[in-house]
Amino acid sequence: MCVPRVTCRRHRVGRLPLRQQLGKAGVENSPVSEMTSWGVPCLLVLTAGCVTGVSKQDVRQQIWDYMESQNLADFPRPVHHRIPNFKGASRAAEHFPRVQALQVARTIKVNPDAPHTSACFFVLDSKKTLLVPTPRLRTGLFNKITPPPGATKDLLRTCATSQGVRSYSTPVGLDSRVLVDLVVVGSVAVSEKGWRIGKGEGYADLEYAMMVSMGAVSQKTPVVTIVHDCQVVDIPEALLEDHDLTVDYILTPTRVIATGCEHPKPTGIIWSKISCEVMGKIPILRSLRCRERQAGRDVTLQDEPRHLLGTSSQQPPPLSTVRRHQDPHQPESCSGQGEDGPSNTVFIGNLPRGTRVSELKRALRDLGTVPQRLTWQGPQRRAFLHYEGPTSAQQAVSCLQGLRLGAATLKVALARPQRAGDVTGGCAEEPRPDRRSAVSDL
Repeated sequence: MCVPRVTCRRHRVGRLPLRQQLGKAGVENSPVSEMTSWGVPCLLVLTAGCVTGVSKQDVRQQIWDYMESQNLADFPRPVHHRIPNFKGASRAAEHFPRVQALQVARTIKVNPDAPHTSACFFVLDSKKTLLVPTPRLRTGLFNKITPPPGATKDLLRTCATSQGVRSYSTPVGLDSRVLVDLVVVGSVAVSEKGWRIGKGEGYADLEYAMMVSMGAVSQKTPVVTIVHDCQVVDIPEALLEDHDLTVDYILTPTRVIATGCEHPKPTGIIWSKISCEVMGKIPILRSLRCRERQAGRDVTLQDEPRHLLGTSSQQPPPLSTVRRHQDPHQPESCSGQGEDGPSNTVFIGNLPRGTRVSELKRALRDLGTVPQRLTWQGPQRRAFLHYEGPTSAQQAVSCLQGLRLGAATLKVALARPQRAGDVTGGCAEEPRPDRRSAVSDL
């Protein structure tokens, strides 16, 4: 039987009850050693790599429970399922201007969590460029906070809040070639070695991976986190995964910790861990995927059959293969390859009622999948995209999977190839594009 090793980390915030620490791992009767040098209580945290009950969620729950029980949190409460806004966050942020990496940085990306408000203010007050992620990455990756000319310190403090993101920010496009000199992320728990645990949604890790794919950051870009002292704990290295972001500096109300972490940071997006559902929610992620596919990288998603990938080295799949995986509500006529060979036309269905062609064009431009021509059949809630060749069309199908306009997820598939006498192409059983329909360039 593997006996967990329990270590301690000295903090001035009280002691987390041992039963609470060990109960979640199912090892309440395990031996414990405890240190209280200088009369300071210790925070006991499991570091047993072989105990099956210890997980990231266990660590999160312990931190959240402890902060609530000891009244260490500020609004919003409770802290569960959040990056905790802790009492003393402003004191922790006071260390920020003294970090050498900040002094030389010109462009700084800060996650707009509540404990980072003071850090955002220091960035703006230092006349540096402040970038924040767009909320849940719905419309892009970055927003740039631009205070009005002559802004007072009070106005800068407003700019550093969520209100500032709404009132004083502008989107930063994918092609902006922005270079980020320093990154500030929120954490639920972090170790002095630099291991980090977030709130469990994975957005901070994904944002960083997307920045790598954009060329905005590198392995040398410093990463800072701001936490309460009780959030600095021993985290088993076994919990660290290849997509997890590590940190170089930890700021607490009482100290600055340079982790010296040598574990490599994520080197890009791990597509095999991205689901089709996530792709459907994050347009910029689809754009990055198209770029990486065109560069010849494997961008197969977690729950995507490989034959839908459509890289330049692959031919479109045979019709029978596509039909087996086809949406039962989608006409068979809009499947992959027809009798006359592969198609260069993409069928778009399930357009929301009242959708304008300009909305679809804008979505296609944002994703980098602009066709040569577009046949619009809005009253029938569909459109046809005409590409240069079958390979471009197949790539567009893969890139557009999960595309949403409003609340509707669009149906996307290769259309039947053009036949003699049909000038626009389209589907066989599905009504073909009306020759009187608008055929427009983007």
